[in-house]
Amino acid sequence: MKKRILFVCLGNICRSPAADGIMRGIISEAGKDDEWEVDSAGIGSWHVGDLPDRRMRSAGERRGYRFDHHARQVCSEDFARFDYIIGMDRENEHDLRRLAPSREAAQRIMSMEEILADHPTHNIVPDPYYGTTRDFELALDLIEYACQRLAQQFGITK
Repeated sequence: MKKRILFVCLGNICRSPAADGIMRGIISEAGKDDEWEVDSAGIGSWHVGDLPDRRMRSAGERRGYRFDHHARQVCSEDFARFDYIIGMDRENEHDLRRLAPSREAAQRIMSMEEILADHPTHNIVPDPYYGTTRDFELALDLIEYACQRLAQQFGITK
């Protein structure tokens, strides 16, 4: 049975679809597509059906990624379907805990803060939406770092 990871940010057009795409790449490169499933969602419904923000897609393309996930809103079924639900910042984590239908479901929630605990400069992935190209690049730097850490923690890579 596949293990499942869900990345969650505010609108599902910047950070979480980038994490989704990066983590899928790591899993595929490790030859473990048959063992893992990855998805992303947003706390809000503002962008449901939209592709990731064009600036995130461009930043990803410069690094060899293709972010083509269509935004969706997190739903109660996600708490039963996914083994790991990762909030991209403290507010996302707080919202996920508020939405969790049970204590058992809330135990599936992880914060990016936990994953980035040993990063030298950041312990969350700041939302680049209102920022510049530099903010999107920083977000990708942090997401790549976090996904590599997760892949090691979950035994996907060494």
